[in-house]
Amino acid sequence: MATLARMLSASELQRDQLERWIRSPSTAQSVVQRAKIILLSLEGLTSKALGQRLKVSQPTIRLWQRRFREGGVDALTQIAPGRGRKPKYGPHKLQRLIKATQRTKPPGHTHWSCRSFGKAHGVSKDTVQRLWNLHGFKPHLQRSFKISRDKHFLEKLTDVVGLYLNPPEKALVLCVDEKSQIQALDRTQPGLPMKRGRCGTHTHDYLRHGTTSLFAALNVLDGKVVGQCLPRHRHHEFLKFLRHLDREFPAPVVLHLIIDNYATHKHPRVQRWLEKHPRFALHFTPTSASWTHLVERWFRELTDKAIRRGSFASVPDLITSIEAYLKSYNTAPKPFLWTASVASIMAKLQKLKAVYETLH
Repeated sequence: MATLARMLSASELQRDQLERWIRSPSTAQSVVQRAKIILLSLEGLTSKALGQRLKVSQPTIRLWQRRFREGGVDALTQIAPGRGRKPKYGPHKLQRLIKATQRTKPPGHTHWSCRSFGKAHGVSKDTVQRLWNLHGFKPHLQRSFKISRDKHFLEKLTDVVGLYLNPPEKALVLCVDEKSQIQALDRTQPGLPMKRGRCGTHTHDYLRHGTTSLFAALNVLDGKVVGQCLPRHRHHEFLKFLRHLDREFPAPVVLHLIIDNYATHKHPRVQRWLEKHPRFALHFTPTSASWTHLVERWFRELTDKAIRRGSFASVPDLITSIEAYLKSYNTAPKPFLWTASVASIMAKLQKLKAVYETLH
């Protein structure tokens, strides 16, 4: 054993790997023990001292010293053929469980849990969890989607993405939209403040005090947002906001406005106003494709940081809070960078359509 230990050598990278395995809480204890055997052997500990310290037998020490000398650190994680615990379920059983996960639902429920699936198929919940982790199954999660039916989808997508990736010179690109019907919700009782070991609280019920609509224009170049709260979101209010933008960005700067297909944006009065102000150029996003509108991403920031957890005694109180967030945000704005090309988007959509049509 002493002779074998003297024959061991390790590079700095191998030593670092062994030490990382020992420190990591996620490393299997069997691997940790093997790593300790090798590191202590490299430090010159005798067979007897090493066995007493780690409470392992001499054959085990010699086995892993030989494995390390022949295969390096990778050999410490490998199980010899025929050794280890035999699998309880064969490949056919596992394949049936996988198909059942994908194609079945429990009676009266929308999705499986580990316990309900295990009980229905005669396996333990831990077996189900390991199988689902291995294949990336998450029955408790569900994502939303919608495939745009816009006949001019590619044309509009190319137009909008082109403005994001290659904005025109001597012009500004603004993402314009309205966040309508923002409710001034007031909690029925005062909440408790945050303290050590306890988060802040608020009541689950609330009082409604009215609504407001926020018209916002996100400057794609620097991330600044121009906003205006108005009582409704008709074409009258949209025209008022366009006039506000006309004052906010003086001529002769050309303004390219990315907007959605809401009927208000195409109203005849709006069209006549745009004809009199040719420096405004409208670019419509594809129908049912709000993910192409960067200002929607900013609306999420507003909701998370200024509205959802707020308590507003009146609409003016809500408007004051929104304006305060706008002012604070614009002191250090961060632009939302668009990186996806039209080709990559279309490739993903074609793949999604192929899967969707196969299932339906």
